[in-house]
Amino acid sequence: MHAGHSGDGAKRIAFNQSGYNARSCINVQLVHALNYAYPPKHVNSFGKQKLPRYDNSVIDRFQKRPQDANAMTQNDVPQSPGEFIKAALQERGWTQGDLALIINRHAPAVNEIIQGKRAITPEMAVALGAAFGTGAEVWMNREAVYRLSLIKSVDPEVQRRVRLFDIAPVKDMERRQWIKDTQNVDELEQELCRFFDVASLDQEPRINAAARKTFKTGELNSVQRAWCFRAWRLARTIDAEPFRQADFDAGVEEIKKLADFPEKVRHVPRVLADLGVRLVVIEPLPRSRIDGAAFWIADDAPVIVLSMRYDRIDAFWHTLGHEMSHIKHGDTRSVDSDIVGESREAATAAMEQRAEKEAAAMFIPPDKLRSFIIRVKPFYSKARINQFAHRIGVHPGLVTGQLQHLKEITFATNREMLAKVRDILTKTTLTDGWGHTVPPL
Repeated sequence: MHAGHSGDGAKRIAFNQSGYNARSCINVQLVHALNYAYPPKHVNSFGKQKLPRYDNSVIDRFQKRPQDANAMTQNDVPQSPGEFIKAALQERGWTQGDLALIINRHAPAVNEIIQGKRAITPEMAVALGAAFGTGAEVWMNREAVYRLSLIKSVDPEVQRRVRLFDIAPVKDMERRQWIKDTQNVDELEQELCRFFDVASLDQEPRINAAARKTFKTGELNSVQRAWCFRAWRLARTIDAEPFRQADFDAGVEEIKKLADFPEKVRHVPRVLADLGVRLVVIEPLPRSRIDGAAFWIADDAPVIVLSMRYDRIDAFWHTLGHEMSHIKHGDTRSVDSDIVGESREAATAAMEQRAEKEAAAMFIPPDKLRSFIIRVKPFYSKARINQFAHRIGVHPGLVTGQLQHLKEITFATNREMLAKVRDILTKTTLTDGWGHTVPPL
């Protein structure tokens, strides 16, 4: 069946690189498969193998010639692997039964693959690759391309869900009952629009207030944004006095008086409300790494929200003092992550550096802390810490926390002095989390 030299009219199967595209790539794989199936038995005078002569009808069925490549449209469907098998069988002179015997498969299974009724499995691809000398990858690729071509289009609802899940941590919000469980993507989008208080999610969700206090959230990730919006929605339900700067500055001293005993934490929400500040506690969402935030829902209505992810008296007072600093200076918006704990990060922005400095100094005067360190270092016994804390009117846990932050002692030292206060605080504060559930607002 093999032809002689070029003079006998043999036609060499050629591939024009300039006509290369996805369809022609598949067809060239067929050409390679046929060449493997019929290894040339002769070489020419230059020592190169001569290619066998194939029937033009086979080539025309499976290969677009380069000049026809541009005529292909998106509606063209790649040939099924079965068509490739039929062409190879025809060239070899085999029947379907012959192929079934060669690859040790049942004849009906081979027929179903040729008819396109059965997909080629990895095991079948290995068998076909061995039979035709092409390798299994050729048949798996043909199968994948063909099956993908049968899918009409991508489900548009999948793309809509992707966008909604990028905007918000949907499953966590449903679990916390911030939004209702929904049955379809339309209901989900409506719920998120309600939660973010927007007519459409095409616009960036933002906390609406006076222009000077607008809470823009473009720099927050989706988890942090959802947490802050939940705080915003809850804060609007709290009654508080109108905020006046002079009253707030004077009232800071009243707040300081509550830092000596854990039980006094329960009075913090009432004192802040008298000063015009709404306090909300919200359990953090997974991956939020958020400690607190300060923002305004109106020109005379600042809000402080705490996550209490570290249930320690030092973490509570430091985070509260940090957010109070933002309120004192009228900062438009601050969302603070990793400002307490062992993973505490150094503040880089000037506003955050100022808030950190003022929070530390709010309850323990820096000069008195330095004097204590000089006198006691490195013998920070519990008795000496208790004496110093009593003298300046704060709980010993606040002193311990600052010594840990300054690396005067390790984070494992005196941890029993870091009293827990979350349960005390949440009894008198509007709280979402740890068993405290607030219905969707």
